Amino acid sequence: MKYSILASLAALVVQATGLVIPAEPLQDSETLVRRQNSTVNGTCEHTATSRGCWGDGFDIDTDYYTSWPDTGVTREFTLEVTNTTMAPDGYERTVLSCNGEIPGPAITADWGDDIVIHVKNSMKNNGTSIHWHGVRQLLTSEADGVPGVTQCPIQPGDTMTYRFKATQYGSSWYHSHFTLQLGDGLFGPINIRGPATADYDEDLGTLFLQDWGHQTTFNLWTYKARHGGPPTLPNGLVNGTNVFDCSTVDDSNCKGTGKRFETSFKKGTKYLIRLVNSALDGYIKFAIDSHKFTVIANDFVPIKPYDATSVLLGIGQRYDVVVEASEDVDNYWLRAVWMTSCSANTAGTADNILGIIRYDGSDESADPETTKDPSITTECGDESATNLVPHVSQTVGSPVSEDVVDLNGYINATDNYFYWTINSSSLVLEWENPTELMILNSDSPFPTDYNIYPVTVKDQWVYWIIQAPLTGFGLAHPIHLHGHDFFVIGQESAKQFDPANPGFKLDNPVRRDVATLPPNGYLAIAFYTDNPGSWLIHCHIAWHASQGLALQFVERESEIAATIDDPQQFKDTCAAWNTFEQSELYPQDDSGI
Repeated sequence: MKYSILASLAALVVQATGLVIPAEPLQDSETLVRRQNSTVNGTCEHTATSRGCWGDGFDIDTDYYTSWPDTGVTREFTLEVTNTTMAPDGYERTVLSCNGEIPGPAITADWGDDIVIHVKNSMKNNGTSIHWHGVRQLLTSEADGVPGVTQCPIQPGDTMTYRFKATQYGSSWYHSHFTLQLGDGLFGPINIRGPATADYDEDLGTLFLQDWGHQTTFNLWTYKARHGGPPTLPNGLVNGTNVFDCSTVDDSNCKGTGKRFETSFKKGTKYLIRLVNSALDGYIKFAIDSHKFTVIANDFVPIKPYDATSVLLGIGQRYDVVVEASEDVDNYWLRAVWMTSCSANTAGTADNILGIIRYDGSDESADPETTKDPSITTECGDESATNLVPHVSQTVGSPVSEDVVDLNGYINATDNYFYWTINSSSLVLEWENPTELMILNSDSPFPTDYNIYPVTVKDQWVYWIIQAPLTGFGLAHPIHLHGHDFFVIGQESAKQFDPANPGFKLDNPVRRDVATLPPNGYLAIAFYTDNPGSWLIHCHIAWHASQGLALQFVERESEIAATIDDPQQFKDTCAAWNTFEQSELYPQDDSGI
């Protein structure tokens, strides 16, 4: 990449501020000199009409698993976690936030930048940690942000610094991985600028789609979720805001001050929108009335562009879409359509998760009069694999191991609480004794409840098949792997995996970091063992993660300690947590994640 003289003199240190989905992507600081359009092999600049270009020999065809820019630029951010009161949909309640915002401020960088994030815990009675969802963390597993796995929680009043390189590009998000804090608002966007498989004029940033409750997530967990069935939430948010009808409740906390999310379109302009499903429990379809769009990436993986009128997102999944403002000047509903067949939402509000697209020149005070596309159906799963074709083609090699792990659930007769199991074990971590600290200190063996699978081979393919019983609960599970993109080599509902006839798709299959285990079926994934670390794989339904639906891949254990760049911070964070834990007000009552 070409930089100004100022940028070449030293790594830039910048601070995260601003709105989440402005007309221009969040800028880190006025002191940051914006990247100039660069030339690829002397012929191609990264512009609105050539988004596949990047610079210095890197472009949309680069294999980003083995090659990425080294910009020499450091982006530095500070996130302060606080406990406060807000009314995102006009219903006042206790929330958790980063820098006083829901969603929190954007972590914005360029492909190949170094990222440094200081997380300060300003809550009084809870620890915290932040996970950088989908970030590969190549040789930086200590920055993955999972308490009980890669760190101890950050005690109140303390700050922990996370450092990693942006070896990927695209759209993602950060969120707390400390028990259920995500559901109370502790999340925000990650935007890594890079090439794209389709052209666009303007990057509108991240658009979060989610469910939303009027009690704290911890109350819902204590009095409902841990006993089995999930709570039914009364509303949803679009980028942290929505409206709620206070005439349906008798509660002084319902203020009626909520607002719809709004953004403007200029006719003839193409907009990039980075979609994220940040729900506690639910699949969501995104659509804009009367508009088609082009889908260009799933998770951190650029794909062959395809046109659609809606796109289905499981929890934790992301899609980049390009929308052209080609319709008449008017107002249009932007919809986050709740998939009622996957999880319940209070009657009458499932179709209330709406935003407004206002074309320049339209009536700025009027609600849209557009209607939902009747072809939008409710379903639980992923977008069709035939559409999700990675742009950079990869072929899955022969495995050195192929393991089948079964998923199930039960109510414990001793405490009468519900637990999920994977391979007959339910994950329960000890925050004060994380897996990687045990590795750093050469402690062994790992506790049984850590549900650890050793992956000892180096630079080899391993296959994992996760399956639910045919007579199971009939639920879809969005499965997320840390530390890797995985390859979806098999995925079927209401069917058990047949090892004699696996039918694996190995030639450039779907590649991402969240994919659905279909109801009463199986999900077969493959990944390449090129990243030492302890990597969590778990269901991204928050209730299920708290109920233990997770295991750890300890990959190349003998090499992990050498990758820990700041062992003193690791040990100091744990020492501080151990002291705080002796008198903590809210002891651990779930899996820990």
